[in-house]
Parts: sequence; C-alpha cells; structure tokens
Amino acid sequence: MQERKYIIVTGGVLSGLGKGIAAASVGKLLSTRLKIVPLKLDGYLNVDPGTMNPMEHGEVFVLDDGGEVDMDFGHYERFLNVTCKFEWNLTMGKVFEKVRKKERHGDYLGKTVQFIPHVTNQIQDWIVERGEKENADLILIEIGGTVGDIENELYIEACRQLSDKVGKSNIMYIHLTYIPIPTGVNEQKTKPSQQSVNLLRQKGIQPDVIIGRCSEYIEEKNKEKIARFCNIDKNAVITGLDVDNIYKIPSIFENEGLVEILHKKLQIYSPPDLTSWKRLVANLNNPEKNINIAICGKYTALEDSYASILEALKHCEANLRCKINLKWIETSENSNFAELLKDIQGIIVPGGWGSRGVEGKIAAVKYVRENNIPFLGICFGLQMAVIEYARNVCGLTRANSLEADPQTPHPLIFLLPSQKDVVDMGGTLRLGAHDVIIKQNTQAFEMFGEKTRQRFRHRYEVNPAYLQQLEEKGLIFSGISQDKDNVMQLIELPNHPYFMAGQFHPELTSKLETPHPMFYGLIKAAIERKNLNNPEPTTNL
Repeated sequence: MQERKYIIVTGGVLSGLGKGIAAASVGKLLSTRLKIVPLKLDGYLNVDPGTMNPMEHGEVFVLDDGGEVDMDFGHYERFLNVTCKFEWNLTMGKVFEKVRKKERHGDYLGKTVQFIPHVTNQIQDWIVERGEKENADLILIEIGGTVGDIENELYIEACRQLSDKVGKSNIMYIHLTYIPIPTGVNEQKTKPSQQSVNLLRQKGIQPDVIIGRCSEYIEEKNKEKIARFCNIDKNAVITGLDVDNIYKIPSIFENEGLVEILHKKLQIYSPPDLTSWKRLVANLNNPEKNINIAICGKYTALEDSYASILEALKHCEANLRCKINLKWIETSENSNFAELLKDIQGIIVPGGWGSRGVEGKIAAVKYVRENNIPFLGICFGLQMAVIEYARNVCGLTRANSLEADPQTPHPLIFLLPSQKDVVDMGGTLRLGAHDVIIKQNTQAFEMFGEKTRQRFRHRYEVNPAYLQQLEEKGLIFSGISQDKDNVMQLIELPNHPYFMAGQFHPELTSKLETPHPMFYGLIKAAIERKNLNNPEPTTNL
C-alpha cells in the first residue's frame, strides 16, 4: 500500500496572495486518482470565524456538518469536489483548548506544558489523525497568514517536524510569494521572494516549489535568480499569474510543469483531466451575451463578504456563456430604486444581520416585484421579501422582523423556537445542511424534485402564524423543513418572470461544473428579460 502523502502550503511577503486558491489548484491537479483531504491551519484564537465581522475577515463559509470556517474551504470544495468537515479546520483556539483539557486531565503526567513539544505535537497528531480517519491518499495543508507572523510560528514548526514523523519522501513544501513590478521601473523584482524564502529556511523548512504571484509570467532569468538564491531547481519556480478568474489557475500550474514536479517529489501518479474544466473556462473568455445584475446588501464595501455569491455567478457565466456586469448597491444609503435599477436585468438580496439596511432591502424587493425584474433572495433576503409582501400586498403596513423592530405589531419574522434559550454567540445558529421538502406544482419542484438538501445559517424564520394570510394573497411557500423547527425554507411568486428566495445559502454548494439551480434560474430569466426588452434586429429578405 502506498504511503500517505502530505503537501504543506505557506505564504510570504504579504497577506492576501491567494494561498487557498493556490492550494486548491494544486489539489485539483492531483484529484483525478487520489483521495485528497484539505486542512486549514488558522492562527487566530477564535474557535472558528463564526463571530467575526465579515467586513474584517470576509465571508464565513458554512459546511454540511454545520461548521463555520474560513472562505478558503469554499475553494477546496469547488476545486476538489469534496464535502469538507469542520474538524478539517484547526485554529489556535482549538489547539490551546485541547492542550489545556489534556493538562487538566493529567495526560502530561505532571510535566511542564510547553509550546514545544506539547503544542507542536498536538498539531502534528491532529494532522496525522485526519489522514488516518479519512483514509486519505494525500493531505493538503494550508498554513494561514504569512511567514514571520507570530500567530503561525507553532504551525510552521509543527509542519517542519512532521517530515520526521511521516518521512521526508512523503512530504512536500510549497511556498507562495510575491514578485512585484514597481510602477515606473517595469522590472520584475525577486528580492521580496528571496527574503521570504530565506525567512522560511531560517525556520527549518526548505521549500520544494516556489510559486511567485505576479502580474506577468516570471521571466526565465528571474526564475534562475530565485532558484539560485533559494536553493531549488529552476523548474520548481512556478508563476502564480494574476488572472481575471481563479479557475484558470490549475491550467497555468499545469502548463508551468507543476504536475511533473509533484509526481516526482512524492512518487505518485495522478495525471489531471481538465477537459470539462478548460471548456468552461474558455466560455468565460468568450461570452455570447451580457446582462446587468445588482447585489443589494450592506457589506458591499468588501466584496469578499459575498465571495461565494460571486463564484456562483461565475459558474453561471461559464455554463450560459454570459458576461454578468455587477452593480453593488448599499441598502443602508440608497432608496431611489427606480433610478438605481433602471438598466438592471436581475437582483440579488443576500444574507445579513441586524437592522441596518433593512428598509433599503425591502424597497428594492418591492420595486423588482412590481416591475417584473428577476429576483433571488438569500436567507435574510427571503425574510425581507416576506416582510415586503406582508406590508404592500397583505396590508400589514407595520410588519417587520423582531430582529429589526422588537416592537412591531406584526412580527412576520421571529426567533426560531430552538434559539430562544441560546446565550452563546459562536456556533449556535441553525447551521449546516437540512432537507427541504418541496411542494408539488411549483417552480421549485421543477428545479429540485421532491426534496433537496441545502446549507443554512440563521437564527430567525418566517412566523407560521402569518402563513395563511400570505398564501391567500398569492405568496407560495414551496419548501419546508421536516425538523422540529418546521421552517419555511423557500418562497416563490406565480406570474412573475423569476421571484424566488431561500432561507438557505445556495451559493455554498454551487460549483463550476454544476452551478446551483437557483442562481442558474435567475441568470436565465435575466437573459430572457434583456432579450425581451432588446430583441435582435430582423433582416428583411
């Protein structure tokens, strides 16, 4: 039986270089024949990112098992076609909690508990255990942060020691760095990469591959310079090219010769099959049509807050050969939607929290409902759509969510019964995958059939006391849960080009080769709306 292999991905020079995308792309090149388990080592002391502000940390990605994790797990799932698990994410908060519990339990036999070896051993044991538990062929490990950060020092040391535990022939180190081209100089500068690698080597890790993030392909002379000063083969210096879409990266790595290096170093053979992948990427470069889609939210200043939504739209672009032009609308500030949406073929109201931006979202939903503009509501977006309908169709003018207005006489959205006694914030929402039972003779039934399984992240739901009133006025609740909460999970409107909203997050399970049906439906409807308003000219023969 072949020994288990390990790939460690580190980053240097500066943050935000795209280690997660690089790691996912490396995995994509090996995923044809190998079972790959991606792990992420985060340096923060939080147990998970669930309580972090998305404006600071970016999107919280929710897994099937309810785990709240870093958005890099979205890349892993989309590139590797795996369903990740919460236990595949290690934070320093988790590490220290485990070490503390072991010390209290007496597992260290009275010894002084130290960073080395006790914390580093805990990290190594966790890595090895994940491989054994999942019977993985390859463990792909991304160390968060930048080499030199105090937060990841223990991870780097643990991964250095890991080579002795698993065997040097079974482990490979890949370092992602940065090659700037300063304005006015117009020359690729290799010194930051050299210094970053030197810092990594000081910590005892000699990288086997250096991926240089650059706006151009790295020149041969600069590959030679990096190789010479970093003590690696020139062929092991790979360009991590700036691209307009991340799905090009696996092909770039393949063309740069990375597959051969991986196979040789790890003594494995798993040639990539990127045929379908490359066809879809080519579609992105050659759209046949274009449409305008608005995203109406309150975190629009940081696009990473909606990272998975952007990827889900990209999947639709590839499969429908359509260029989507995005318009970001901050609902906390805008209300003139007749002007804001005059050239828009569809809108998305995404998830969110609290009272800020509520009235703007409701106004946006009202405009698109009355003007037959395709609409997709996600989580909070569903709640806003229900409130809008209650106010403007059912006559409940002061209808609201208890989250936004605790004094509303018509609490259309209220706290889930299972959430009423919850005190802690982290990991306490209704999280993860739940079955959605679909009502027959609905648009949702055509889309999903009798049942679909979707991922949730919410604390509030539609108040069932108002269901009859809403349904009598034409709103269709086309999806409901079977669990104890009995949650209304899907709504739609008949006689509308496309009006759907889910309490769940469809963006979390969309992939390049299998776009989520709700996003796909929105974009198809938007294309049809544009064709209807701007028909192709006819030629008289």
